[in-house]
Order: sequence, then structure tokens, then C-alpha cells
Amino acid sequence: MAKFYPELTQPLQSFIQQQQIFFTASAPTQGRINLSPKGMDTFRCLGTQEVAYLDLTGSGSETSAHIAENGRLTIMFCSFVGDPLILRLYGQGEVIRPCDRTWSDRLKSFEPLPGTRQIVVLHIESVQTSCGFGVPLYEYQGDRDQLLNWATKKGEEGLRDYQVQKNQVSIDGLPTGLMAEG
Repeated sequence: MAKFYPELTQPLQSFIQQQQIFFTASAPTQGRINLSPKGMDTFRCLGTQEVAYLDLTGSGSETSAHIAENGRLTIMFCSFVGDPLILRLYGQGEVIRPCDRTWSDRLKSFEPLPGTRQIVVLHIESVQTSCGFGVPLYEYQGDRDQLLNWATKKGEEGLRDYQVQKNQVSIDGLPTGLMAEG
């Protein structure tokens, strides 16, 4: 049975800290829904109504484009070991870029990782838990290192060139704002 909460309780924050993977979901008003898995110790609970993740350079920047258009963002966690649980966080997203005045303060919450391009913040409007009885059991074996190795090889200039070429618009043609000046 699903339960709703106005904010993240301490037990739910503890649950989040134990998870190795989370999923983000966003959508433009018109166009494709984006559902993306994330990991690598990039997620932080910043309070009972605010969470954030360090967004690394990748093939697209859909979440940024969707947040710029309508702000909607959902983040989901599933328990793949132990007691079953699904946790969804609903709210309004905010994207913090290196050119933004709050970048330095926000970045302090994270370990530096190669390829960091922005921080996505979720201002929580509601929290939902559900049973997760249908989620299979899986064993965590470790993080993949390909993305970090790729970013390291590219270097700062190579990453910036890649972001200019590949991360300026969503797959539906919406601007991501990634290279915008703060």
C-alpha cells in the first residue's frame, strides 16, 4: 500500500544512503519522457525537503532541458537487497552549473569526479513509498569505471568541446542551458 509523506523522514534518508542506484524521470510538455539510471556515489540528501545529485557528462542532458522547460522531476530508489521498498521523490528541479554563483557552495557536498558538468537539485513537494514486492533481488558488484576513465582521458578542454557538441539540446530539440552564462 502506497504511503505519502510531506518530506523525507530520517529512516527514508537512511534508506537512500544505502542504495547504489537511483533513477531520474523528467518529461517536456511535448516530447519524450526521460528515465535515467544513476550511481557512483553522486546522490546527497541535503535536508528533509531537498536532495541533489552530481551530474556527470554523458551522451545527453535531457533532465536539464526538461527542468528548464517545466521544472518537473521525479527521483526513484528501489531496494534490491533486504526488505522490499520503492521510494519516489516528487518535486521541482533546479540545475546548478559551474558558472552559477551557488556552484562552489553546492559542490562542497560531493566528492570531485571527472566529468562533473552540473548539480541537479530536487526541491521535494511529496514523498511516496510503496511495497516493492515485485522488485527482484540483485547483488551489487561495484561501480563501472568507464565513464570516469573516458572523462579523465578527454580532459577539461575535451569535455567542454564534447558538451558544446553533444549536450546543448535535448533529443526533442529543447535547450539544456548547459553552456549558459550565470
